[in-house]
Amino acid sequence: MTTNLLVEMKASIGWDLHTGERIPLRVMYERGQQLVRETGHYWGLERLSLKESDPIRYEKIFARLRAGMVNARETAKRIAASPIVEQEGELCSVFYSPEGDSVALSTGIIVHVHTMSEFIKFMIQQDYETDPGIQEGDLFTNNDCHVGNVHPCDIATVLPVFYEGELLGWAGTVTHVIDMGAVAPGSMPTGIVERYGDGYYITARKTGQNFRPNKDWLLESQRSVRTPSFWSLDEKTRITANMMIRNTVLKLIEEEGVDIFKQFMREAVEDGRQGFVNAIKSMLVPGTYRGVAFVDVPYGEERVTVPDFAHKNSMMHAPSEVTISNDGQFSVTFDGANEWGWHSFNCTPAGMQGGIWVLLTQTIMANEKVNDGAYYACQFDFPVGTWANTGTVQSAHAYSWHFLVSAWAPLWQALSRGYYARGYWEEVNAGNANTSNWLQGGGIDQYGKLHAVNSFESAAEGTGASAVRDGTDHGAAVWNPEADQGDMEIWEVTEPLPFLGRRAKPNTAGGGKYRGGLGYESLRLVWGTQDWVMYFMGNGFMHSDSGLFGGYPGATGYSLAAHDTDLAERFAHQKAYPTGDPDPDRRDFEENLHAREIFRSPTGTTTQETYHNYDLYLNYLRGGPGVGDPLERDPERVRQDVEDESVTVPYAQSLYGVVVTVVEGRAIVDVEATTLLHDTCLPFFCKASVLG
Repeated sequence: MTTNLLVEMKASIGWDLHTGERIPLRVMYERGQQLVRETGHYWGLERLSLKESDPIRYEKIFARLRAGMVNARETAKRIAASPIVEQEGELCSVFYSPEGDSVALSTGIIVHVHTMSEFIKFMIQQDYETDPGIQEGDLFTNNDCHVGNVHPCDIATVLPVFYEGELLGWAGTVTHVIDMGAVAPGSMPTGIVERYGDGYYITARKTGQNFRPNKDWLLESQRSVRTPSFWSLDEKTRITANMMIRNTVLKLIEEEGVDIFKQFMREAVEDGRQGFVNAIKSMLVPGTYRGVAFVDVPYGEERVTVPDFAHKNSMMHAPSEVTISNDGQFSVTFDGANEWGWHSFNCTPAGMQGGIWVLLTQTIMANEKVNDGAYYACQFDFPVGTWANTGTVQSAHAYSWHFLVSAWAPLWQALSRGYYARGYWEEVNAGNANTSNWLQGGGIDQYGKLHAVNSFESAAEGTGASAVRDGTDHGAAVWNPEADQGDMEIWEVTEPLPFLGRRAKPNTAGGGKYRGGLGYESLRLVWGTQDWVMYFMGNGFMHSDSGLFGGYPGATGYSLAAHDTDLAERFAHQKAYPTGDPDPDRRDFEENLHAREIFRSPTGTTTQETYHNYDLYLNYLRGGPGVGDPLERDPERVRQDVEDESVTVPYAQSLYGVVVTVVEGRAIVDVEATTLLHDTCLPFFCKASVLG
């Protein structure tokens, strides 16, 4: 061994792998990957010695570590000013091994458990240990989708955790910020066709030292977005959470010993891998499950302003194939997906893996012992050049979720078919609703300051039905099942958009023997502002999430806004005004309003347009798909839906074949007419109305 190499080894931050010296982090990472390939086990651990010899100690360490993650998240989110974080819980805290594998994680936006893992591994593979260096107290930040992210507005900060000069792991926290400094205000603007319009990109950058952010980073980053105060407090949120994670880890090491903690980390990841494999074997039937999803990209519409080469309508196509092997391996391929496009809806492998992680943690791994062990029992194929793996950093990703949510709907259904075949009917889920409309925009707010909005009401939508019960109404979004709508009062403090109404939206749930969960709507009034712009973003022309076992998809999307209204006069004279659009077929919205323009369109996507005081914007969130033939639904359930105003009378008859009348607020089923209708009509004859 040469003298120079000895110096290099002594300066390294990796573990001592029985060599007498610490090895470079990149060598340590490569050795771990090699052992996985050779043995099929994380770091070659065929036995979990600590867990087997002292199970109580093992479980205690795991419980305390995970509790530390949850405590860090719950405490730190109170620092944030952005309601996206404080109200919706759009953050997650994780502890990673030195190689970047998650060991334990908090609740929250768990899509980023694996994207932060990719971020850490990118730094290891790029030899950050040598340049720019990884030292005690360093802070690293990333939002680059091609490094490890879904879309740029998710900002991840990681902190290396050292013990006596040796890297013990990484603390990582991610938050969804309210503005990215893109060509349009908000965190996920439409109309972007290249990376260069996505906003402020940070590519795995060292942004702090000695546990404090660098001054040049603070100055640059806060000048790069429209909401610097929100940005600053979100960053403090992430750093605080990471410091709390570090404290948890160091305290555990003091009490348990560094060698035990090292052993625990590796066993915990292998334990996660084995647990995932065992769940796959016990809950699913081996075989190949195929599905497909589509979504519209209406960039050719009149109200979409983009360069000529991108100004066209198209569809995104996601054929997926899930293979479950006899030994519990889980593989997914998107072979056949269409090419990436000049729009902001493209994705990357890190984003796709993160999305599938969300799916798996709500299904197969629906317990607290979740970590990257499951990743080592999975195989993924995202063909280069497709929308799922563009293969070029030029592609735009501002709103990757536009299709990502729908693309994994067939994966939900693949797992659900396996559950059903095994008899786990309660676990069946037809797939959650597409995330839309997702109000966004910005300008000069009600306080006279430059501001941007990103209404995270969309964190609560209708969930898919199961094989034994209806879906949950306006309950959760697939990407953050623990979030909610947020308080209207908080949104009104943050946004110059008072609520004229918020209500569950009838007929939005996918029909079935068990219907999906209802979506809902909020009607927002523009008030107290100037130079304000907003846009619609979501699917519109087509269903993007199919039903299961004969169930119907949730309703399609549409856009509804009004410009230059007479609301000031209506308010002054206490005249009727719209509070929503519960039944688009009736046009109550138009009857209670006069305006220069009422924009009602089946498209779900526009680019930024100017809104003036007393203009209106309808934020409409989707319903989930159903399970089973709608004609098999119990008429009593349909009657209750009508009485609850979840389903309108015409819809009850056209979709479910149930004849209902409403007398003084009470719904009554005409049993004789319903029986006759069921006996004489065919499913294709019982047409359901199309929303919008």
